[in-house]
Amino acid sequence: MKKIESFQVNHLNLKRGLYVSRKDTVGSEYLTTFDIRMKEPNNTPVMNTAEIHTIEHLAATFLRNHSIYDEKTVYFGPMGCRTGFYVIFKGDLKSEDILGIMREMFEFIAAYEGEVPGSDAKSCGNYLDMNLPMAKYESKLYLNEILNNIKEENLYYQD
Repeated sequence: MKKIESFQVNHLNLKRGLYVSRKDTVGSEYLTTFDIRMKEPNNTPVMNTAEIHTIEHLAATFLRNHSIYDEKTVYFGPMGCRTGFYVIFKGDLKSEDILGIMREMFEFIAAYEGEVPGSDAKSCGNYLDMNLPMAKYESKLYLNEILNNIKEENLYYQD
């Protein structure tokens, strides 16, 4: 069986960062999948499902309501390993191209107050598994330690 691209990344050397995971074409449209790596794989504790779930709700809501990225966003969701997220945008993009929107998004999450969008039984299949304080903490940490001080090693996969 063919090993998928994300399993071919050397997770022993993978740092927190913002990486192009893959590029695909659908018809004449390019789609770029980004690896939003918030935790260092196999080296730092992973996030719990409650904060991941909360970040997912807030990030997806933010992107779908953004004046530019609402039309560019195809998908935002968590990695099964709980070390980060994937976001898919329309376009043939590089990590540097989305630094601005990622900073905006994580600033939004880090400062968010109020009820998490979609956190009710009618809107979500697991609405009780939310943790806004930890989602804010993890978002602020990633924003301050990675996105606001981004280095080349945090933008391109290393072997």
